[in-house]
Amino acid sequence: MYEEEFPIRLAKLRTTKGISARDMSLSIGQNAGYINNIETGKALPSMSGFFFICEFLNISPQEFFDNNSEHPEKLRTLVENLKQLEPEEFKSISLIVEGLVRNK
Repeated sequence: MYEEEFPIRLAKLRTTKGISARDMSLSIGQNAGYINNIETGKALPSMSGFFFICEFLNISPQEFFDNNSEHPEKLRTLVENLKQLEPEEFKSISLIVEGLVRNK
């Protein structure tokens, strides 16, 4: 992900969680402007800072960089639940999802 995309992704994930940049900064042990500085492109986090951000957002680094997923935490939970279904249940859910996607 390029330097221009990182701040946008962070802002999108943070706002999806409904938390302010200030509150997130303080929650991960940084100064109040830390996340704002990243989101405005003034700074990039260190590797450990990035891991703290991912931990706070309850996502993996891989999920952070998956721009095709607007709700990575919910998607992960859904996939974990799907893995627990019986084959016929899974097939039924698959057909429903395929129908929804086809009708878009």
